[in-house]
Amino acid sequence: MKKKIKTALISVSDKSNLKPLLNILKKNKIKIISSGGTYKEIKRLKFNCLEVSDFTNSPEILEGRVKTLHPKIHAGILNKRKKKSHLKDLKDNNFENIDLVIVNFYPFENTIKKTNNHKKIIENIDIGGPTMVRSAAKNYYDVAVITSSDQYTELIQELKKLKGSTSLDFREKLSRIAFAETAYYDSVISNYFNKKTNTNFPSKKIFHGNLIEQLRYGENPHQQSAIYSSNTDTKLKQVHGKQLSYNNYNDIFSALTISRSLPKEKGTVIVKHANPCGVSTKKNHLESYKSALSCDPVSAFGGIVSCNFKITKNLALELNKLFLEVIIANGFVNSALKILKTKKNLRLIDRSNYNSEELLKFVSFNQNIMLQSEDLSVFTKKNFKIVSKRKPTSKQLKDLIFAFNVCRYVKSNAIVLASNETTVGIGSGQPSRLDSCQIAINKMKKFNLQNDNLVAASDAFFPFVDGIEKLVQSGVRAVVQPSGSIRDKEIINFANETDTVLVFSNTRHFKH
Repeated sequence: MKKKIKTALISVSDKSNLKPLLNILKKNKIKIISSGGTYKEIKRLKFNCLEVSDFTNSPEILEGRVKTLHPKIHAGILNKRKKKSHLKDLKDNNFENIDLVIVNFYPFENTIKKTNNHKKIIENIDIGGPTMVRSAAKNYYDVAVITSSDQYTELIQELKKLKGSTSLDFREKLSRIAFAETAYYDSVISNYFNKKTNTNFPSKKIFHGNLIEQLRYGENPHQQSAIYSSNTDTKLKQVHGKQLSYNNYNDIFSALTISRSLPKEKGTVIVKHANPCGVSTKKNHLESYKSALSCDPVSAFGGIVSCNFKITKNLALELNKLFLEVIIANGFVNSALKILKTKKNLRLIDRSNYNSEELLKFVSFNQNIMLQSEDLSVFTKKNFKIVSKRKPTSKQLKDLIFAFNVCRYVKSNAIVLASNETTVGIGSGQPSRLDSCQIAINKMKKFNLQNDNLVAASDAFFPFVDGIEKLVQSGVRAVVQPSGSIRDKEIINFANETDTVLVFSNTRHFKH
């Protein structure tokens, strides 16, 4: 059903692109009501406009906190045009219809990004705007509601096509978008207060996100998929290559999670199917990549490489020797870009502006969501206790901490073999910890990475001696594991009998 627009109320924080909209309203002889800065802007653009206070015969009060919260405004929006009792109420009160509401809200989300001043933040919570939007969205059968300047073009086209009217389908679509906008706005405010009061698990948790893009498909072609972000984008800049897939994003976020735990300007991570298959923190960037790759070059094929540094020409030449899906770095020098772009499908991601401060992560199943704090512990010597008679050298302890850090990002049960701050064997995702030990050892032997200074990390305690025994038999000279097993003493005795360094971690680090 078409509805002729006779009166529009405009109250916008974002005053850009108003002129084309005002032109179409003027052309269709639509009366404009406005307030505050929007009224001044409309008058500056030389269009006729009635100020809200003149429309309601009620002045703005409380420093502008109350201006559109008035019965004449909301009755004009909410009345059902064909209901006799509503028409009578309007006539008795000398109220008139408002057919179009154009509102966008105070920039609360931008404000909390720019300041920590709580009083300023509070003043940027919009009350009147969302209230008008909800009223108009509820009464979409008779009223159209616009909540973003991005919708102006579509509104202009609708008014041109229907000669100053709007269709029911158009108004219903706008209503759906409007309720999403008010819900999103309130969720940002709710989460701000949760963060301010350190309330991670409130009785009602609201998630909000902006659609970044609808992906081609999910994990498999028959599944639908999209990516959302609580920011306006992911802060990952794709500088080359075809569209990222669901699986690409999953691997990218896994790689970035590991990378952020490594030293700044150091560290190469290679990920395949969300599991690391090679990690190195060697100072020389080219050697760092080569060392990470040598851990498991077969699994690295078709994987993702994440570097905590800018990629140079020499490294680009080396990277181009292997088929990779994605390369992530803190930028690329021009000569490196030229080399890497010779592979048209290779996705290149600049993560220089990526923000990794999120403190909560969640997984969902059907209508259920599990939420937990991120495992962001920064390991130091204080997090570990040496329990064996043989004490680790400073180099061994450094390698043990490195291996244990990588281990927490490997799907459990997880075993990581390392030497010289480089992984040399990784066993992941096995129901049996003993099997994970064997896989890590097999990987090491397969690629001829025998080392005199071999260390091992386990993401949880060894329930029996057989696991650590298998590692020691393979050449491991130092082991780190969490404590907590009823057989901890047996494990310590075995370490002492074999002259093996054994270090206990104060915390367990499963990744299911």
